[in-house]
Amino acid sequence: MNNEKKALKINRRTFIAGSLASLAVMAAPTKLLAASSTPLSARMDFAPWGVQAAMYLAQSKGWFTAAGLNVDIQDGRGSGNTLQLVNAGQVDVGQVQLGLVPQAIVKSAKVRAFAGFGRATDLAAIVDVNSTFQKVADLKGKRIVCFAGSPWAPFIDFWLAQGGLDRTSVELMMVDATALWSTYTTGRADAILSTGPSIIPPAQTVRPSRAILASDAGVNFPSYGLIASDATVATRGEALTALVKTQQQAWQYLKEGHAEEGADAMIQLRPNAKLVKEVLVRQIQMTIDTFNTPATAGKPIGWQTESDWQAALQTMKKANALTRDVALSDIFTNQFIV
Repeated sequence: MNNEKKALKINRRTFIAGSLASLAVMAAPTKLLAASSTPLSARMDFAPWGVQAAMYLAQSKGWFTAAGLNVDIQDGRGSGNTLQLVNAGQVDVGQVQLGLVPQAIVKSAKVRAFAGFGRATDLAAIVDVNSTFQKVADLKGKRIVCFAGSPWAPFIDFWLAQGGLDRTSVELMMVDATALWSTYTTGRADAILSTGPSIIPPAQTVRPSRAILASDAGVNFPSYGLIASDATVATRGEALTALVKTQQQAWQYLKEGHAEEGADAMIQLRPNAKLVKEVLVRQIQMTIDTFNTPATAGKPIGWQTESDWQAALQTMKKANALTRDVALSDIFTNQFIV
């Protein structure tokens, strides 16, 4: 019996040691994956709203991890501010209004758009749904609110001129960005110059609104996408390619009727942001509505075309937003789009 007990103890120790060794081997790939994940900081345009859903969905579903990325999603203080931080090398990637890129390059910035999701113009004059305003000319004598750092700012005079107006024929209020929303929703302005997807859904409960699209007056301005500095584009191609793939995956998933999951992911990951699911869902849907232009038909999500950018540059020149020509190759690249 003593020999049998000794043998049993030895067998148990051998079994336990073997099991622990097996567990260690099984755990090794996870540790290796964590150790090999590539850190990437992604600065958004503002606090969380629907245009950022693909970032949060990819985070929630583990698609970043599966792609070997460790993405730090950061709130922004406007597309212009995010672009400056990307140019300064303080963040790796920015999600911004891409129409700002050529203007920044003229001012010596070294940044490029490497994925364009919202390829149609989303800039709009947002007005009360019950108003009679249908076009620029209808806003004669009305109060219009915007903020100085808005992507709208360089195009206001050109846009007004398309309706035979100028700053003397409207009351243009340039306010701080923090006062923009309240100025409109409290009725102190007849129109707010912003983006349709960002304003219309949350306004539904306080001031139901609709959009007079800037593109109807000839303002062509690419909407949201991803930018990086030229240095990052040159040296971190593998990480940028992986990021683009996850965003293509996420946006495709959202397009296929899963906007609610995108909203849920944002609420889950940002529980203190006071996000409203119904608002997020509508923002996601309206963002997706900006994805296609005639020139991008049949192209992958994120693909940018020369013709769309040429149209944008023509608008900028007409609006005197560009003081010199900018080469398309300096503005965007499709090298990370699969």
